[in-house]
Order: sequence, then structure tokens, then C-alpha cells
Amino acid sequence: MLLTDARRPARTRPDGALVPLAEQDRRRWDPGAIAEGLSLINRALTTAPVGPYQLQAAIAAVHDEATGTEETDWPQILGLYELLDGIAPGPMVTLNRVVALSMVHGADAGLRELARAEADLALAGHYRVDAVRAHLLEISGDREGARANFRRAARGTLSIPERHYLESRAAHLARRPLA
Repeated sequence: MLLTDARRPARTRPDGALVPLAEQDRRRWDPGAIAEGLSLINRALTTAPVGPYQLQAAIAAVHDEATGTEETDWPQILGLYELLDGIAPGPMVTLNRVVALSMVHGADAGLRELARAEADLALAGHYRVDAVRAHLLEISGDREGARANFRRAARGTLSIPERHYLESRAAHLARRPLA
């Protein structure tokens, strides 16, 4: 909880708009909470059987230790999500594993895995599948596909801040000139 809560000050803009992890100002994260959280997870991983909460905390720790998205140990995060999927599978674990896989093996690999994952009834038609697909399509250079998926994801969420974020991503792609 400490490792996740440490990022809270950077998660939203003053107007309440969401800030994704990759765009957060990490200087606004709480270093004291991170240090305490790292100490707790290191102790838990060495003294108790590993369960889903320890794995989730370990994933948060890897993110919190990185100075930026590029410096994040994505192979380690992917491995942790694979372990988590083995002991506590679920639709959000699957989507997060797809994102980690794409950070390690590229957007095309992530898109292939996402296509397989959405065959699961728990994910079929879920707006977050569209959001992940939009992100991966944007990375791969398919702006129109990304824009369409951001719009579809925005229509699917009940969260107003999340809807605004997804709509803003679609609008950004519409305004950006072609490369």
C-alpha cells in the first residue's frame, strides 16, 4: 500500500485530470513512503511464502525504484506478472502482463498477446482492452487505430476522469501532424 500510495501526489493534475505512470513527475513521489515500502516488501519476500500481495508489492517496488519509464526493469516486471498470473489470475493481471510484455518484446508482441487474451470472457468487450490496444497501436505508429480504440474505451468507462483522459488521448492523436 505504501509503494502505491507514494505515487498519489503525481497521479492527478490540479484540475483532477489523470496522469499516467509514464508521465508522472517522479520528484513528487513520497521518498519516505517508498523507502518504508521497499523495506517491508524486501522483508516479506525473504521471510514469508510469496503470495499475490507480495507480488503486487514487488511490482510496485520495481516501478518506484526506477527513475523513469525507460529505466524501469520491464523484464523483471514481466516475470512478476507471470508469477502473479500463475497464482492469482485475473483480467487486470492479464492486461498488465500484456503491457509489460510489450515493453520487453515490443508493441506488436503485445498486440498479439492482447488478441489472445481478449478471447477470455472476462475481458471480451472490456473497455480496458480497448485502452491497452490504443496504447499499443499508438506505440506501433497506427494513430488512426489508436484514436478509434481510445474513443471506444472512453465510451466504455463509467469513470469521468478516466473518460476525459481517454478522450484527450484520442484528441491529441487527431491534432498531431503525420510523421
